[in-house]
Amino acid sequence: MREREDAEIDRLPVDLLAHIFVLISSFTDLAQASSVCRRWRQGVKQSLARRERLSFAGWKMDDESTARIVRCAYSLKELDISRSRWGCQITDDGLHKISLAKCVSNLTSISLWGMTGITDKGVVQLVSRAVSLQYLNIGGTFVTDESLFAIANNCPHLKTIILWSCRHVTENGLIMLVNKCCKLESINVWGMRVPVDCFIGLLAISPALQIKPLGVPLNASTVSLWPIM
Repeated sequence: MREREDAEIDRLPVDLLAHIFVLISSFTDLAQASSVCRRWRQGVKQSLARRERLSFAGWKMDDESTARIVRCAYSLKELDISRSRWGCQITDDGLHKISLAKCVSNLTSISLWGMTGITDKGVVQLVSRAVSLQYLNIGGTFVTDESLFAIANNCPHLKTIILWSCRHVTENGLIMLVNKCCKLESINVWGMRVPVDCFIGLLAISPALQIKPLGVPLNASTVSLWPIM
């Protein structure tokens, strides 16, 4: 009976296996499925290639395993490697490896929220190839203006950016970002060490810009127009 059941499983087309594996969200389960046999390994790879969204939040992932999965996700559009209490500990080396994946140029959304192990070096490497990016969350990191300069120069389609508690970012980085990212609609600046006058100046550059959190009294007419680059 066992041999007969195994034979029936072996008859499943790889495409059907891939469709089943797409429904699995656990990377541990996918890794185990991949080790069953060659056909299942092919099915797992095909399932990753079809995914448009990957979230590593809540998983213990390292640089190599994360990059390996992303490299297989050819159709990927949204990438979330936010830190959680379980510790998704990605470093600059991981971001460098991820940046080499073919899907990076097609990514529209990236979240690096709370990744305290990364610096400007890794972020600059990643965003320099993420030319289709529309949403970016780098809140809770130690990035500086260097990262914002890279975003401004390489992400012309950016619409939303979260800089929650990015205390090493200054008004210089914000001005460059708003000047160059003409499609920018929303920016979250909660917890930043930037004077309110700076935000007023950003509205002078882009009056339609939504500066969050809401409730901060800003008025573009109260300040002279800041230099537009």
